[in-house]
Amino acid sequence: MNIQKIKKKKIPPRRMTRLAKDALLFAVGGSGYYALEVAARGFSHWTMALCGGVCLLSIFRLNERFCRRGLFVRALGGALIITAVEFATGCVVNLFLGWRVWDYSHLPMNLMGQICLPFSLLWFGLSIPICGIFGVFLRKRTKN
Repeated sequence: MNIQKIKKKKIPPRRMTRLAKDALLFAVGGSGYYALEVAARGFSHWTMALCGGVCLLSIFRLNERFCRRGLFVRALGGALIITAVEFATGCVVNLFLGWRVWDYSHLPMNLMGQICLPFSLLWFGLSIPICGIFGVFLRKRTKN
């Protein structure tokens, strides 16, 4: 048997499964949101890690779907996602369960003390680099 005639099979590079990517994004979002709260307030709550995981995963999906849109539009979508997820989380955690994780009722333009315009603007600012990074990643991925 001639060794030179034996062709080696090309093994495709390993790719992460969608579930593994989702789990990684959820973990990064959860730990990042939790760390951001600890840095800003000195403490956080475990529900904020869940909220952050849902937010980052949702923002990634938004960027997948609208990758050809401008950064401003995607960041605005990211801010809306974070605000909506925080509102839903706050309604359950603070209003329904009464855990008092946060209260924005003293801030201007708040809705039921769960979300407010100043924090929505902050989420927009935070979404700009996140959507920028996702945009670079997704464009690079589509080229390959």
